[in-house]
Amino acid sequence: MSAIIELINIKTYFYITKGFFKTLAVKAVDGVSLTIHKGETLALVGESGSGKTTLGRTALKLVEPISGKIIFEGRDITHVKKDLKEFRKKAQMVFQDPFTSLNPYMTVRQIIEEPMIIHGYPADERERRVLKALSDVRLLPAEEFLPKYPHMLSGGQRQRVGIARAIVLEPTFLVADEPVSMIDASSRAEILYVLKDLQKKYAMGIMYITHDIATANYFSDTIGVMYLGKIVEYGPTKEVIGSPLHPYTKALIEAVPDPDPENRFRERNVIPGEPPSPINPPLGCRFNTRCPFVFEKCKEKEPQLVDVGRKHLVACHLHQ
Repeated sequence: MSAIIELINIKTYFYITKGFFKTLAVKAVDGVSLTIHKGETLALVGESGSGKTTLGRTALKLVEPISGKIIFEGRDITHVKKDLKEFRKKAQMVFQDPFTSLNPYMTVRQIIEEPMIIHGYPADERERRVLKALSDVRLLPAEEFLPKYPHMLSGGQRQRVGIARAIVLEPTFLVADEPVSMIDASSRAEILYVLKDLQKKYAMGIMYITHDIATANYFSDTIGVMYLGKIVEYGPTKEVIGSPLHPYTKALIEAVPDPDPENRFRERNVIPGEPPSPINPPLGCRFNTRCPFVFEKCKEKEPQLVDVGRKHLVACHLHQ
């Protein structure tokens, strides 16, 4: 299976100024490597501030990495700045918030048509593709949605318009940044079904960014668990969810609500404390300040991702 995109040892820092003379580096992504193949979904899960969205934006070259390589369809595009039009056509993003990611002064037709105008598509083809994209995301009858403005749509419909805008150019790579977190529960499953169908139709590779490890379990083939800018566990979704090894992954799974009424009085183990500052991460394992199994080595030496079998990688001294 050919790789659509490879991220190799990506580091993405943001620099902030404190006072007049002091500049601090926020290590948003710190040495992450991953590969997404044709027709594969990779889910990135973790708490807020773990670097998931920054990694997705770096993969799309919306954020420039400090170091590392971005290989897209066999081509190194890490330092390419001018010749990116073909890449922009093939790599698209679905944003988290359908309320702010759509221009309120544009109709649905104009919103979906805009990428094709930028890429020089003729008017007759633009019309055909707009209707096809609306049908693909199940906004039917498509003709009735063309003159509507975003404020006339529900949250789920807005997100479908955002997805239609992203797939109208038939991309091979899609970053879906929390695509169901801002819509009601009844629409979430429908949106994920739509994305699954579109992936099969266009053979897209998808990077699915989410806090919700339950939807990652359903939607993804591979899962990467991020904590403070690093991937701490990585592998096939069924393997990682079924046999989690890193204490952080176990805590994320434990935090998923259990629908069994017999468990309503059982107190779930929640990770204590808050993540450390990415400006000054702790020495050794970055999870050592919150880990219930921490020992001396965890505070001194940073664990590396090692394969423990069945393509399951974990960065934890308990398994090295």
